[in-house]
Amino acid sequence: MTQPKTLFEKVWNNHVVKPQTAGTPAVLYIDLHLVHEVTSPQAFTVMRERGLKVRRPDQTFGTMDHSTPTTPRNAQGIIPVLDSLAVKQLDMFTKNCEDFDIPMYSLGTENQGIVHVIGPEQGLTQPGMTIVCGDSHTSTHGAFGALGFGIGTSEVGHVLATQTLLQYKPKTMAIKVDGVLADGVVAKDIILAVLAKIGVGGGTGHVFEYMGSAIRALSMDGRMTVCNMSIEGGARAGMVAPDETTFEYVAGRPYAPKGDAWDAAVAKWRELPTDDGAEFDAEVVITADDLIPQITYGTNPGMGMAINGHVPSPSDFAEVDKRVAMDKALTYMGLEPNQQLLGKKIDVVFVGSCTNSRISDLRQAAKMIEGRKVADDVRMMVVPGSQQVKKQAEQEGLDEIFKAAGAEWREAGCSMCIAMNGDQLSPGQYAVSTSNRNFEGRQGKGGRTFLASPLTAVAAAVNGAITDPREMYEQVMA
Repeated sequence: MTQPKTLFEKVWNNHVVKPQTAGTPAVLYIDLHLVHEVTSPQAFTVMRERGLKVRRPDQTFGTMDHSTPTTPRNAQGIIPVLDSLAVKQLDMFTKNCEDFDIPMYSLGTENQGIVHVIGPEQGLTQPGMTIVCGDSHTSTHGAFGALGFGIGTSEVGHVLATQTLLQYKPKTMAIKVDGVLADGVVAKDIILAVLAKIGVGGGTGHVFEYMGSAIRALSMDGRMTVCNMSIEGGARAGMVAPDETTFEYVAGRPYAPKGDAWDAAVAKWRELPTDDGAEFDAEVVITADDLIPQITYGTNPGMGMAINGHVPSPSDFAEVDKRVAMDKALTYMGLEPNQQLLGKKIDVVFVGSCTNSRISDLRQAAKMIEGRKVADDVRMMVVPGSQQVKKQAEQEGLDEIFKAAGAEWREAGCSMCIAMNGDQLSPGQYAVSTSNRNFEGRQGKGGRTFLASPLTAVAAAVNGAITDPREMYEQVMA
């Protein structure tokens, strides 16, 4: 009898070119290699120096996203790039892709956008694949039952040249989320609750598989949000087994299989879910019914709590290193032990990033803010994840809702998530952000970030302070 296997084990085993030994990593075949302008230049330089060609340009795909400004187009319909470093990065990326025959989406073209948005959007991301990118949030693609993870620049070069990667096999962790989410509680709250429970290092050396009724009930956008932040828990990747929701999303997209090939692919994908009786190395259980909106208070995504909670005190921790880390985080954030965040004044709200910039995120935010105004002295930026998301949002009139409320409607890109192209906080400013990281200076030198869902972000924008979105939800979303 065949031993039951997890989703991860099935995908891993299907891609092993050379097995792992006691002293050497496995050689893993890579189905899809995504590249962007920030982490690829050195890899291409090495390729040129060694006279190497890209092994599989047909399985490599590029997009501009990190260095791209999100300022509105000029009279000629062009997105102006004013930062000299950004100009150099974008020009070099164009040359690299042209020289090595790699298809790519240039700034402002109809399909350009954040790498982890355009992959699924175009049907490049499919169940059972191995997917890598020089970007830590490649874990996003695991929402499709793929094994997606970030790689370093030297590894980018290795994949370009060989279409393989040297990897040690991770352990597995089941994250079970059963129950039903209450009104005002969304996918972002699930993953923030997971991270608050396990901490930023709780998943080190593991691949997460998210399972349970609450995960199954999520849309693909929601599943991508959850998988996106797996890396913040230390995990190598996050995965959700494919199902009918997955197949419906992928069907008909530009790079998805067609006709008989589609039927064959779906039949294969149905074999991927974890077998009954398969064992995991670790398990985490979250009860969806008990969840309320979450928010971070510190300087890593694991420093989070229920929105009506109180900031921990360093004295709450027995370990000296944790006490020191908490004291440092509270000092940077300008917060006091046992302080409640509700009512805390904020300066900026950012809705966007590869975590929460898809059409469902923007629909949620628009519905919450329609007929309301962004509070005085609050800047709200709404940045779609791709030109396709932007186009769809504008077709639905979401952009007009945001602009009427006093929010900025921007071009697609990473934007304030990584504080590039002027989309950043000033020292001392507080932001409620739908992005994935709240490190010191992440969104601007001296900037202070509270991570939260799009619903919580909108509630803060309207009230000028951190607010429980459930206060607005029933009257607005019903």
